[in-house]
Amino acid sequence: MIPIKPHAYAELPQEFYNLQNWQGFNNPMLVIENTQLKEELGLENIEQQKLLSIFNGSLSIKNLKPLSMAYSGHQFGQYVEQLGDGRGLLLGEIESSKGLVDIHLKGAGKTPYSRFGDGRAVLRSVIREYLCGEAMHALSIPTSRALMIIGSDEMVLREKSETAAMLARTAKTHVRFGNFEYFHYNNKPEYVKVLADFCINNYPAYFSRTKNIYEEFFRSVVKQTAIMIAQWQASGFNHGVMNTDNMSILGETFDYGPYGFMEDYLPAYVCNHSDHQGRYAFKNQPYIGLWNCSALGHALSSLLSEEAQGEILQTYEEIFQSTLAKLFRKKLCLEQDQSEDATLIQGLLDIMESEKLDYTNTFRNLTQALTNEITPELDSDIAKSWIVSFQERQTKEVTPEDKKVISMNQVNPKFILRNYMAQEAIDAAEDSDFSKLETLIAVLTNPFEELEEHQKFANKSPAWAQDLEISCSS
Repeated sequence: MIPIKPHAYAELPQEFYNLQNWQGFNNPMLVIENTQLKEELGLENIEQQKLLSIFNGSLSIKNLKPLSMAYSGHQFGQYVEQLGDGRGLLLGEIESSKGLVDIHLKGAGKTPYSRFGDGRAVLRSVIREYLCGEAMHALSIPTSRALMIIGSDEMVLREKSETAAMLARTAKTHVRFGNFEYFHYNNKPEYVKVLADFCINNYPAYFSRTKNIYEEFFRSVVKQTAIMIAQWQASGFNHGVMNTDNMSILGETFDYGPYGFMEDYLPAYVCNHSDHQGRYAFKNQPYIGLWNCSALGHALSSLLSEEAQGEILQTYEEIFQSTLAKLFRKKLCLEQDQSEDATLIQGLLDIMESEKLDYTNTFRNLTQALTNEITPELDSDIAKSWIVSFQERQTKEVTPEDKKVISMNQVNPKFILRNYMAQEAIDAAEDSDFSKLETLIAVLTNPFEELEEHQKFANKSPAWAQDLEISCSS
């Protein structure tokens, strides 16, 4: 039997969650199984159909305590008192080679927090989440991942009628900034403390018991958040809905909705067509990360003084900037930290913005600029001038040229998840053809390889996909 055990969260007071079972499908079908993750979790000996039956609820596991979590949050800057798991359940946790991992089911049916929702996810949304989790993991960006997609013939209504699906998801935690806000704004500071103690005790790799225990807890959350968002910026990733209820206290990317990897470099890029004010635009993500940390600090005000909050929040920008600078230097193969590096990096970004260059392909092709005067993208006069500066800067590096090429190709992906790719896989899957999904996963999990047979996936999006809109609907 699958070695899932009740989650430690189920031992917290009843106000933290609702214990409940989930609603499986009458005619479940396997859409895709993550064999790599399955092996990492030590589940490789459990056959597909058995795993599907467990996640669909038709094969029960004794003593499990599945639960929906209570939380609130700031959505587009406005506090919303009652959110919670409206369509998800925390099934339990499993011991992996990397420690305990949450097993979560998305689209599991109604909960007390569903409000007017049906508690279901749709095939379109779970495919997008599955794809992005694997893409981000392959880019070494902390993320939730999916173990399995279960499809159905059950219809649900969104902007149109769609088929319902469930996603078996893993993450290091499902505790969000919004969990703390829920108790703070409900005037239950004793539960803020209980939750902070729970996190400190259950995630020792992130939090330690020191003299100033809650200050160090908050400091760690701020640090991990700043690092995560620097990784997003370096990869051109736009989350789309950075509400506080979508922010993990361990700095993992999760709750993928209307995300997008930028194609043409546009700092003002907004991937969520519901974000009319551009609050969560690509260029705003660093600031919003700090804003969200500040909201968490306020929720911890019964444990932290304003002075402590302020001092810790001031560390955010330095951590973000230094992490991002380090990531960009790696992308340009600049091992020595030189004073002109910031100007060189910004110069390239300015060219990419003014000439509307593809973010991923421009960085990938920079290896050609080590010796040539032009690359497929950088062929204008101002770009040629930049290449000369880049080549002069490279003379200060001692790494042999062939090793520079290898190094750059290990950090600048050839393949990213472009929205049209996900849409094509979704369209095929809605016709019960999962082969495009399988192929796309094979590409996205090897983003730094050449994969000549899949060259088309490195190309910019076709014309029909230029105005593809992504919404928050599940």
